Amino acid sequence: MKRISLFGYGKTTKAIAAKFPHAIFYDDKVVKPFRDEAGFLVKPSSDFDPKYSDLEIPSPGIPPSNPLILRAKNLLSEYDLLANEMPLNIWISGTNGKTTTTQMMQYLLRDKGSQEGGNIGTPLGELNPHAGMWILETSSFTMHYTNIAKPNIYVLLPLSPDHISWHGSMEEYVKSKLKPLSMMQEGEIAIIPHAYKDVKTKAHLITYADENSLASYFDFEVSRIKFKGAFLVDAVLAMAVDKILFDRVDYDKINAFVIDSHRQEELRDFQGRLWVNDTKATNIDACVAALKRYKDSFIHLILGGDDKGVDLKELFEYLQTLNVKIYNIGSNKAKLSNLATIYSVKFELCKNLNDAIIKIDCNLMQDEIALLSPAAASLDEFSSYAQRGDLFKEAVRKLTFSTQKI
Repeated sequence: MKRISLFGYGKTTKAIAAKFPHAIFYDDKVVKPFRDEAGFLVKPSSDFDPKYSDLEIPSPGIPPSNPLILRAKNLLSEYDLLANEMPLNIWISGTNGKTTTTQMMQYLLRDKGSQEGGNIGTPLGELNPHAGMWILETSSFTMHYTNIAKPNIYVLLPLSPDHISWHGSMEEYVKSKLKPLSMMQEGEIAIIPHAYKDVKTKAHLITYADENSLASYFDFEVSRIKFKGAFLVDAVLAMAVDKILFDRVDYDKINAFVIDSHRQEELRDFQGRLWVNDTKATNIDACVAALKRYKDSFIHLILGGDDKGVDLKELFEYLQTLNVKIYNIGSNKAKLSNLATIYSVKFELCKNLNDAIIKIDCNLMQDEIALLSPAAASLDEFSSYAQRGDLFKEAVRKLTFSTQKI
Protein backbone atom coordinates (compact mmCIF):
# COMPACT_ATOMS: atom_id res chain seq x y z
CA MET A 1 0.00 0.00 0.00
CA LYS A 2 1.41 3.37 -1.06
CA ARG A 3 2.07 5.91 1.66
CA ILE A 4 0.37 9.12 0.49
CA SER A 5 1.35 12.56 1.80
CA LEU A 6 -0.95 15.50 1.08
CA PHE A 7 0.65 18.94 1.32
CA GLY A 8 -1.83 21.54 2.57
CA TYR A 9 -5.12 20.91 4.34
CA GLY A 10 -7.55 22.43 1.86
CA LYS A 11 -10.27 21.74 -0.68
CA THR A 12 -7.99 20.20 -3.31
CA THR A 13 -6.20 17.77 -1.01
CA LYS A 14 -9.38 16.86 0.91
CA ALA A 15 -10.99 15.75 -2.36
CA ILE A 16 -7.94 13.60 -3.14
CA ALA A 17 -7.96 12.09 0.37
CA ALA A 18 -11.34 10.52 -0.39
CA LYS A 19 -9.49 8.20 -2.78
CA PHE A 20 -6.74 7.33 -0.26
CA PRO A 21 -8.16 6.46 3.17
CA HIS A 22 -4.70 6.22 4.80
CA ALA A 23 -3.34 9.51 3.44
CA ILE A 24 -1.69 11.95 5.86
CA PHE A 25 -2.01 15.74 5.59
CA TYR A 26 0.87 18.12 6.33
CA ASP A 27 0.03 21.79 6.76
CA ASP A 28 2.07 24.89 7.67
CA LYS A 29 -0.70 26.21 9.90
CA VAL A 30 -0.94 23.07 12.06
CA VAL A 31 1.12 23.10 15.27
CA LYS A 32 -0.11 19.86 16.85
CA PRO A 33 -1.21 16.61 15.13
CA PHE A 34 -4.93 15.83 15.13
CA ARG A 35 -7.49 13.66 13.39
CA ASP A 36 -10.23 15.42 11.48
CA GLU A 37 -13.92 14.46 11.40
CA ALA A 38 -13.24 11.97 8.58
CA GLY A 39 -10.50 10.26 10.59
CA PHE A 40 -7.54 11.60 8.59
CA LEU A 41 -4.33 12.45 10.41
CA VAL A 42 -3.28 16.08 10.00
CA LYS A 43 0.28 16.97 11.01
CA PRO A 44 2.53 20.05 11.13
CA SER A 45 4.68 20.48 8.01
CA SER A 46 7.79 19.99 10.13
CA ASP A 47 6.74 16.37 10.79
CA PHE A 48 7.05 15.36 7.13
CA ASP A 49 9.82 12.83 6.49
CA PRO A 50 10.30 11.72 2.85
CA LYS A 51 11.59 8.33 4.04
CA TYR A 52 8.03 7.46 5.07
CA SER A 53 6.27 8.72 1.94
CA ASP A 54 5.82 7.10 -1.47
CA LEU A 55 3.82 9.91 -3.08
CA GLU A 56 3.44 13.62 -2.30
CA ILE A 57 0.55 15.66 -3.72
CA PRO A 58 0.66 19.43 -3.11
CA SER A 59 -2.07 22.01 -2.92
CA PRO A 60 -1.43 24.15 -6.03
CA GLY A 61 -0.78 27.36 -4.08
CA ILE A 62 2.21 26.02 -2.13
CA PRO A 63 5.29 27.69 -3.69
CA PRO A 64 8.36 25.77 -4.89
CA SER A 65 10.42 27.37 -2.12
CA ASN A 66 8.30 25.78 0.63
CA PRO A 67 10.29 23.26 2.75
CA LEU A 68 7.66 20.58 2.05
CA ILE A 69 8.28 20.86 -1.69
CA LEU A 70 12.05 20.97 -1.24
CA ARG A 71 12.04 17.78 0.85
CA ALA A 72 9.62 15.84 -1.38
CA LYS A 73 11.03 12.95 -3.43
CA ASN A 74 7.89 11.79 -5.26
CA LEU A 75 5.95 14.95 -6.08
CA LEU A 76 2.83 14.60 -8.26
CA SER A 77 0.23 17.24 -9.10
CA GLU A 78 -3.52 16.79 -8.71
CA TYR A 79 -3.82 16.87 -12.52
CA ASP A 80 -1.15 14.20 -13.01
CA LEU A 81 -2.70 11.97 -10.37
CA LEU A 82 -6.02 11.98 -12.24
CA ALA A 83 -4.66 12.17 -15.79
CA ASN A 84 -5.93 8.70 -16.71
CA GLU A 85 -9.42 9.47 -15.38
CA MET A 86 -9.93 12.64 -17.39
CA PRO A 87 -12.52 12.63 -20.19
CA LEU A 88 -12.13 15.14 -23.02
CA ASN A 89 -10.68 18.12 -21.15
CA ILE A 90 -10.37 21.82 -21.86
CA TRP A 91 -7.99 23.97 -19.84
CA ILE A 92 -8.49 27.73 -19.53
CA SER A 93 -5.68 29.87 -18.22
CA GLY A 94 -4.29 33.41 -18.45
CA THR A 95 -3.78 36.36 -16.14
CA ASN A 96 -7.32 37.76 -16.17
CA GLY A 97 -10.70 36.51 -17.31
CA LYS A 98 -10.11 32.77 -16.94
CA THR A 99 -12.93 32.35 -14.41
CA THR A 100 -15.47 34.15 -16.58
CA THR A 101 -14.29 32.31 -19.70
CA THR A 102 -14.62 28.99 -17.86
CA GLN A 103 -18.12 29.86 -16.65
CA MET A 104 -19.21 31.03 -20.10
CA MET A 105 -17.87 27.86 -21.68
CA GLN A 106 -19.67 25.70 -19.14
CA TYR A 107 -22.86 27.67 -19.82
CA LEU A 108 -22.58 26.95 -23.55
CA LEU A 109 -21.54 23.29 -23.21
CA ARG A 110 -23.66 22.10 -20.29
CA ASP A 111 -26.10 20.45 -22.71
CA LYS A 112 -23.19 18.24 -23.84
CA GLY A 113 -22.60 16.90 -20.32
CA SER A 114 -19.70 19.18 -19.40
CA GLN A 115 -18.52 19.81 -15.84
CA GLU A 116 -16.43 22.80 -14.72
CA GLY A 117 -13.78 22.64 -12.04
CA GLY A 118 -10.12 23.03 -11.24
CA ASN A 119 -9.22 26.43 -9.86
CA ILE A 120 -12.91 27.36 -9.94
CA GLY A 121 -15.36 25.69 -7.58
CA THR A 122 -15.00 21.92 -7.78
CA PRO A 123 -11.60 20.23 -7.34
CA LEU A 124 -10.71 17.52 -9.85
CA GLY A 125 -11.08 14.81 -7.22
CA GLU A 126 -14.83 15.52 -7.06
CA LEU A 127 -15.49 15.68 -10.82
CA ASN A 128 -17.23 12.82 -12.61
CA PRO A 129 -14.76 10.96 -14.86
CA HIS A 130 -17.73 9.82 -16.97
CA ALA A 131 -18.86 13.38 -17.73
CA GLY A 132 -19.00 14.50 -21.35
CA MET A 133 -15.98 16.72 -20.78
CA TRP A 134 -14.13 18.64 -18.07
CA ILE A 135 -13.73 22.41 -18.40
CA LEU A 136 -10.88 23.31 -16.06
CA GLU A 137 -9.76 26.74 -14.93
CA THR A 138 -6.07 26.02 -14.56
CA SER A 139 -3.60 28.17 -12.64
CA SER A 140 0.09 28.70 -13.30
CA PHE A 141 0.69 27.07 -9.91
CA THR A 142 -0.95 23.84 -11.05
CA MET A 143 0.89 23.81 -14.37
CA HIS A 144 4.23 24.36 -12.63
CA TYR A 145 3.77 21.00 -10.85
CA THR A 146 2.11 19.14 -13.75
CA ASN A 147 4.28 16.94 -15.99
CA ILE A 148 1.94 14.23 -17.32
CA ALA A 149 -1.61 15.55 -17.78
CA LYS A 150 -2.37 17.71 -20.81
CA PRO A 151 -5.45 19.36 -22.29
CA ASN A 152 -7.21 18.33 -25.48
CA ILE A 153 -8.02 22.01 -26.00
CA TYR A 154 -5.98 24.76 -24.34
CA VAL A 155 -7.37 28.29 -24.14
CA LEU A 156 -4.90 30.94 -23.00
CA LEU A 157 -5.93 34.52 -22.29
CA PRO A 158 -3.37 37.36 -22.48
CA LEU A 159 -0.57 37.36 -19.90
CA SER A 160 0.69 40.23 -17.78
CA PRO A 161 2.83 40.34 -14.60
CA ASP A 162 1.23 38.30 -11.81
CA HIS A 163 2.36 35.93 -9.03
CA ILE A 164 5.94 37.06 -9.57
CA SER A 165 6.89 36.39 -5.94
CA TRP A 166 5.60 32.79 -6.27
CA HIS A 167 7.31 32.02 -9.59
CA GLY A 168 10.44 34.10 -9.03
CA SER A 169 10.21 36.02 -12.32
CA MET A 170 7.90 36.95 -15.17
CA GLU A 171 9.82 34.51 -17.38
CA GLU A 172 9.02 31.60 -15.06
CA TYR A 173 5.37 32.69 -14.87
CA VAL A 174 5.06 32.67 -18.67
CA LYS A 175 6.96 29.36 -18.83
CA SER A 176 4.36 27.73 -16.57
CA LYS A 177 1.50 29.12 -18.66
CA LEU A 178 3.01 27.76 -21.90
CA LYS A 179 4.07 24.42 -20.41
CA PRO A 180 0.97 22.42 -21.52
CA LEU A 181 1.76 23.21 -25.16
CA SER A 182 4.98 21.17 -24.97
CA MET A 183 2.98 18.06 -24.03
CA MET A 184 0.06 18.43 -26.44
CA GLN A 185 -0.16 16.20 -29.51
CA GLU A 186 -1.39 16.34 -33.11
CA GLY A 187 -5.16 16.63 -33.28
CA GLU A 188 -5.28 18.78 -30.14
CA ILE A 189 -5.93 22.52 -30.34
CA ALA A 190 -4.51 25.55 -28.56
CA ILE A 191 -5.91 29.08 -28.77
CA ILE A 192 -3.24 31.48 -27.55
CA PRO A 193 -2.22 35.16 -27.84
CA HIS A 194 -0.26 35.98 -30.98
CA ALA A 195 2.75 36.97 -28.86
CA TYR A 196 3.45 33.25 -28.32
CA LYS A 197 2.98 32.12 -31.93
CA ASP A 198 6.51 30.68 -32.07
CA VAL A 199 6.09 28.31 -29.13
CA LYS A 200 7.04 24.71 -29.91
CA THR A 201 4.06 22.37 -29.89
CA LYS A 202 2.53 19.52 -31.88
CA ALA A 203 -0.95 20.95 -31.27
CA HIS A 204 -2.78 22.95 -33.91
CA LEU A 205 -2.24 26.61 -32.97
CA ILE A 206 -4.83 29.34 -33.35
CA THR A 207 -3.37 32.70 -32.38
CA TYR A 208 -5.12 36.02 -31.84
CA ALA A 209 -4.12 39.65 -31.40
CA ASP A 210 -7.39 40.72 -29.81
CA GLU A 211 -11.06 39.79 -29.60
CA ASN A 212 -11.75 41.16 -33.09
CA SER A 213 -9.06 39.08 -34.79
CA LEU A 214 -10.28 35.97 -32.99
CA ALA A 215 -13.90 36.68 -33.89
CA SER A 216 -12.85 37.18 -37.51
CA TYR A 217 -11.04 33.82 -37.54
CA PHE A 218 -14.22 32.02 -36.41
CA ASP A 219 -16.50 34.24 -38.51
CA PHE A 220 -18.37 35.61 -35.46
CA GLU A 221 -20.37 38.84 -35.71
CA VAL A 222 -19.06 40.91 -32.78
CA SER A 223 -21.98 43.33 -33.07
CA ARG A 224 -24.32 40.49 -32.08
CA ILE A 225 -22.46 39.80 -28.81
CA LYS A 226 -23.63 42.01 -25.94
CA PHE A 227 -20.43 41.91 -23.89
CA LYS A 228 -17.83 44.66 -24.17
CA GLY A 229 -14.19 45.14 -23.27
CA ALA A 230 -12.51 42.29 -21.39
CA PHE A 231 -15.78 40.35 -21.21
CA LEU A 232 -15.98 40.27 -25.01
CA VAL A 233 -12.68 38.37 -25.14
CA ASP A 234 -14.07 35.86 -22.63
CA ALA A 235 -17.26 35.39 -24.65
CA VAL A 236 -15.47 34.95 -27.99
CA LEU A 237 -13.10 32.34 -26.52
CA ALA A 238 -16.01 30.38 -25.03
CA MET A 239 -17.89 30.53 -28.33
CA ALA A 240 -14.75 29.43 -30.19
CA VAL A 241 -14.56 26.15 -28.27
CA ASP A 242 -18.28 25.52 -28.84
CA LYS A 243 -17.72 26.01 -32.57
CA ILE A 244 -14.60 23.80 -32.64
CA LEU A 245 -16.32 20.93 -30.86
CA PHE A 246 -19.89 21.15 -32.15
CA ASP A 247 -19.85 23.66 -35.01
CA ARG A 248 -22.38 25.86 -33.18
CA VAL A 249 -22.72 29.64 -32.90
CA ASP A 250 -25.48 30.69 -30.50
CA TYR A 251 -25.59 34.45 -29.92
CA ASP A 252 -28.79 34.32 -27.87
CA LYS A 253 -27.33 31.77 -25.50
CA ILE A 254 -24.05 33.59 -24.84
CA ASN A 255 -25.93 36.87 -24.40
CA ALA A 256 -28.09 35.25 -21.73
CA PHE A 257 -25.03 34.54 -19.56
CA VAL A 258 -24.88 36.59 -16.34
CA ILE A 259 -21.44 37.71 -15.18
CA ASP A 260 -20.47 37.03 -11.56
CA SER A 261 -20.29 39.84 -9.04
CA HIS A 262 -16.97 41.55 -8.22
CA ARG A 263 -15.90 42.16 -11.83
CA GLN A 264 -16.77 45.68 -12.99
CA GLU A 265 -20.00 45.39 -10.99
CA GLU A 266 -21.86 48.70 -11.19
CA LEU A 267 -24.05 50.17 -8.44
CA ARG A 268 -25.48 53.63 -7.92
CA ASP A 269 -25.96 55.52 -4.70
CA PHE A 270 -29.05 57.55 -3.76
CA GLN A 271 -27.72 60.54 -5.70
CA GLY A 272 -27.36 58.40 -8.82
CA ARG A 273 -23.54 58.48 -8.74
CA LEU A 274 -21.78 55.46 -10.21
CA TRP A 275 -19.62 53.20 -8.02
CA VAL A 276 -17.90 50.20 -9.58
CA ASN A 277 -16.85 47.09 -7.63
CA ASP A 278 -13.93 45.56 -9.52
CA THR A 279 -12.29 43.95 -6.49
CA LYS A 280 -11.31 40.92 -8.56
CA ALA A 281 -8.82 43.12 -10.41
CA THR A 282 -5.86 41.80 -8.44
CA ASN A 283 -3.18 42.73 -10.98
CA ILE A 284 -2.20 45.54 -13.34
CA ASP A 285 -3.80 44.12 -16.48
CA ALA A 286 -7.22 43.71 -14.86
CA CYS A 287 -7.07 47.21 -13.41
CA VAL A 288 -6.13 48.71 -16.78
CA ALA A 289 -9.02 46.84 -18.43
CA ALA A 290 -11.45 48.53 -16.02
CA LEU A 291 -9.80 51.93 -16.46
CA LYS A 292 -10.13 51.63 -20.25
CA ARG A 293 -13.85 50.99 -19.90
CA TYR A 294 -14.35 54.27 -18.02
CA LYS A 295 -11.52 56.34 -19.55
CA ASP A 296 -13.85 59.00 -20.91
CA SER A 297 -14.87 60.05 -17.36
CA PHE A 298 -12.98 61.40 -14.38
CA ILE A 299 -12.13 58.37 -12.24
CA HIS A 300 -11.73 58.19 -8.47
CA LEU A 301 -9.67 54.99 -8.24
CA ILE A 302 -9.08 52.92 -5.10
CA LEU A 303 -5.73 51.13 -5.40
CA GLY A 304 -3.72 48.91 -3.13
CA GLY A 305 -3.21 45.66 -1.27
CA ASP A 306 -0.61 42.93 -1.70
CA ASP A 307 0.92 43.55 -5.13
CA LYS A 308 2.96 40.32 -4.96
CA GLY A 309 6.20 42.06 -5.88
CA VAL A 310 5.07 43.33 -9.28
CA ASP A 311 6.64 46.45 -10.79
CA LEU A 312 3.78 48.98 -10.96
CA LYS A 313 5.45 51.51 -13.26
CA GLU A 314 3.41 50.30 -16.24
CA LEU A 315 0.19 51.08 -14.36
CA PHE A 316 1.32 54.59 -13.48
CA GLU A 317 2.42 55.28 -17.03
CA TYR A 318 -1.15 54.53 -18.08
CA LEU A 319 -2.64 56.55 -15.21
CA GLN A 320 -0.74 59.57 -16.53
CA THR A 321 -2.94 59.50 -19.64
CA LEU A 322 -6.24 59.63 -17.68
CA ASN A 323 -8.28 62.10 -15.70
CA VAL A 324 -7.87 60.26 -12.41
CA LYS A 325 -7.25 60.62 -8.71
CA ILE A 326 -6.10 57.58 -6.75
CA TYR A 327 -6.92 56.67 -3.17
CA ASN A 328 -4.23 54.38 -1.78
CA ILE A 329 -4.99 51.59 0.68
CA GLY A 330 -3.42 48.31 1.78
CA SER A 331 0.09 47.11 2.53
CA ASN A 332 1.61 48.80 -0.54
CA LYS A 333 -0.03 52.22 -0.09
CA ALA A 334 3.27 53.96 0.68
CA LYS A 335 4.76 52.48 -2.51
CA LEU A 336 1.71 53.68 -4.48
CA SER A 337 1.94 57.17 -3.02
CA ASN A 338 5.63 57.37 -3.90
CA LEU A 339 4.92 56.33 -7.50
CA ALA A 340 2.04 58.81 -7.71
CA THR A 341 4.44 61.58 -6.70
CA ILE A 342 7.03 60.49 -9.29
CA TYR A 343 4.43 60.27 -12.10
CA SER A 344 2.47 63.38 -11.02
CA VAL A 345 -0.77 61.48 -10.45
CA LYS A 346 -3.17 63.01 -7.93
CA PHE A 347 -3.56 60.86 -4.84
CA GLU A 348 -4.75 60.60 -1.25
CA LEU A 349 -3.22 58.28 1.32
CA CYS A 350 -6.08 56.48 3.12
CA LYS A 351 -6.26 54.55 6.38
CA ASN A 352 -8.27 51.73 4.85
CA LEU A 353 -11.00 50.94 2.32
CA ASN A 354 -13.74 52.62 4.30
CA ASP A 355 -11.66 55.79 4.66
CA ALA A 356 -11.13 55.84 0.88
CA ILE A 357 -14.88 55.56 0.29
CA ILE A 358 -15.60 58.41 2.69
CA LYS A 359 -13.02 60.62 0.95
CA ILE A 360 -14.43 59.78 -2.50
CA ASP A 361 -17.97 60.50 -1.28
CA CYS A 362 -16.86 64.06 -0.51
CA ASN A 363 -15.38 64.54 -4.00
CA LEU A 364 -17.51 62.47 -6.38
CA MET A 365 -19.52 64.44 -8.95
CA GLN A 366 -22.51 63.13 -10.93
CA ASP A 367 -20.62 62.50 -14.17
CA GLU A 368 -17.60 60.88 -12.50
CA ILE A 369 -16.76 57.26 -11.61
CA ALA A 370 -15.78 55.76 -8.25
CA LEU A 371 -13.83 52.59 -9.03
CA LEU A 372 -12.46 49.90 -6.72
CA SER A 373 -9.91 48.18 -8.97
CA PRO A 374 -6.99 47.56 -6.61
CA ALA A 375 -4.37 45.98 -8.92
CA ALA A 376 -3.40 43.91 -5.88
CA ALA A 377 -4.44 40.86 -3.90
CA SER A 378 -6.59 41.27 -0.81
CA LEU A 379 -5.10 38.97 1.80
CA ASP A 380 -3.08 41.73 3.51
CA GLU A 381 -6.31 43.10 5.06
CA PHE A 382 -9.19 40.85 3.97
CA SER A 383 -10.03 37.16 3.92
CA SER A 384 -10.57 37.27 0.14
CA TYR A 385 -11.16 39.60 -2.79
CA ALA A 386 -14.88 38.83 -2.36
CA GLN A 387 -14.87 40.12 1.23
CA ARG A 388 -13.14 43.29 0.01
CA GLY A 389 -15.82 43.75 -2.64
CA ASP A 390 -18.68 43.02 -0.24
CA LEU A 391 -17.35 45.57 2.24
CA PHE A 392 -17.07 48.11 -0.57
CA LYS A 393 -20.68 47.57 -1.61
CA GLU A 394 -21.93 47.68 1.98
CA ALA A 395 -20.05 50.92 2.65
CA VAL A 396 -21.54 52.48 -0.48
CA ARG A 397 -25.01 51.39 0.64
CA LYS A 398 -24.45 53.02 4.03
CA LEU A 399 -23.46 56.24 2.28
CA THR A 400 -26.74 55.96 0.39
CA PHE A 401 -28.71 55.62 3.61
CA SER A 402 -26.97 58.56 5.25
CA THR A 403 -27.57 60.66 2.16
CA GLN A 404 -31.20 59.59 2.18
CA LYS A 405 -31.62 60.80 5.76
CA ILE A 406 -30.16 64.18 4.90
